[in-house]
Amino acid sequence: MIWKRLRLTLEMIKFEHSIFALPFALTGALLAWRESSAHAGFSVKLLWIVVAMVGARSAAMAFNRLVDTDIDARNPRTRARHLPAGLVSHGFGWGFVAASAAVFFLAAGELNRLCLRLAPVALIIVFLYSFTKRFTSFSHLVLGFSLGIAPAAAWIAVRGSLDPRILWLTAAVTLWTGGFDVIYACQDYEFDGAEALCSIPRSIGIAAALRVAQALHLAMLVCLLALAYALHLGVLALAGVAAVAGLLVYEHSLVKPNDLSRVDAAFFTMNGWVSVLFFLFWAADILLFRPGV
Repeated sequence: MIWKRLRLTLEMIKFEHSIFALPFALTGALLAWRESSAHAGFSVKLLWIVVAMVGARSAAMAFNRLVDTDIDARNPRTRARHLPAGLVSHGFGWGFVAASAAVFFLAAGELNRLCLRLAPVALIIVFLYSFTKRFTSFSHLVLGFSLGIAPAAAWIAVRGSLDPRILWLTAAVTLWTGGFDVIYACQDYEFDGAEALCSIPRSIGIAAALRVAQALHLAMLVCLLALAYALHLGVLALAGVAAVAGLLVYEHSLVKPNDLSRVDAAFFTMNGWVSVLFFLFWAADILLFRPGV
């Protein structure tokens, strides 16, 4: 019985969508390794970074579903989700949040002391997002920052300190996530208005919101170029930025103000490809053209 509830909970939090932020975290770790003279134990650190990422995201997603249960129950688009539909109990959901948070703290402790000290701050940030739609239209960027701290956290995990240059990647992930969340929120334009929930589409309309999403994604590309320049990366990293740009152009072509039928393809499929292809190009550049090789 418990395995069935666990399976349903993993379905509820879209566990497979951990792929969105994880490649950026791994990129942050590889960049930190590239800039470090001590490479011993890096593979073990990578393992704990993955565990920490999965634990934090799982806790955050389950927390979001629990906090939003009543809202989801009133929204025709989300009323079939596991908690409103009664497939998962609130008690089991809160237990899952606690267990996932415990895994996150365990992984942070295995990485280094600074990671453990910052772990509560990270959880507060990712939990805070769940409340922001109730009072600010910038909730999309709060979600973005929740994912954006991942590469900076991975850098700290490898180096034991923060280099300001990695914040270009934090900014890029924040803008990328904020942009695609604006697109996703267009689906709830009418519902958010009826419920007095805050979002950029509700504030300025769907057409203008889609232009904001385009601007956020353009700014993301600028941040990636700035990071490549700051860390003296090579042609493969630049090719990765070009690949991301192409995917984002296609993503925006899928969604029109008067046709939101392909939002899921834009949100889930294309953004999964963005993160994976970015990682593959940048990992290749880091591994093949690192200093001293």
